[in-house]
Amino acid sequence: MMDYSFGPLSETDGKAVIDIFNYYIRNTFAAYPEHEVPYEFFGKFLEICNNYPSIVVKDSQKNVAGFGMLRPHNPIPVFWHTAEVTCFIRPDQTGKGLGTKMLGFLETEGKKQGFSTILASISSLNEGSIRFHAHNGFSQCGRFKKVGQKKGVVFDTVWMQKFI
Repeated sequence: MMDYSFGPLSETDGKAVIDIFNYYIRNTFAAYPEHEVPYEFFGKFLEICNNYPSIVVKDSQKNVAGFGMLRPHNPIPVFWHTAEVTCFIRPDQTGKGLGTKMLGFLETEGKKQGFSTILASISSLNEGSIRFHAHNGFSQCGRFKKVGQKKGVVFDTVWMQKFI
């Protein structure tokens, strides 16, 4: 396996992170927005994961290979122990175990902060992500039927959960 470094998301990662996110917006149902987001959108990522664990993976040339974060599931205080996870990996870097390492890091750091549950909202059309999460200990806990529509295609959201 190539040398990778892991660290928290920072302002310097913005362009590369948005480029990865926009790839998934354009080409898949993994990212929910229908249209690409501007680079300024990275500030929204930093805002929603503020005080929550985040991770960026860089290859040996310091290029961003992937990113992930935990974020609040619900801002109401009774849900403080539950977080949602987001992870995206550059397409040429998938299948190398980076997703599992990123998820493991986020789980470990989340547990240190007192989280006991991690949720993932996944498009029903993203079968690879559903398999990935199941392989990493998540179980399906809900499904909202026909709630998403992107590029004229209606899809369900599959909710998966893991207790940590």
